[in-house]
Amino acid sequence: CGRRFNRRSNLTTHRRIHTGETPFQCPDCGKSYHDSSNLRRHQKTHTDERPYRCEECGKSFKNRSTL
Repeated sequence: CGRRFNRRSNLTTHRRIHTGETPFQCPDCGKSYHDSSNLRRHQKTHTDERPYRCEECGKSFKNRSTL
């Protein structure tokens, strides 16, 4: 695709998008991901942990991006 990366590891991860390789598999449900960070985010769906709390309303979230 022509994208360039400063780190070989970033290129390796990016190539998985094109090859369809998903080596990081959830032990709970079997869903697979291109990189470990997406797997870690997914694994939170299997727990009730909600570590990100809104200071205004008090509601808690599993991911910082949904806060």
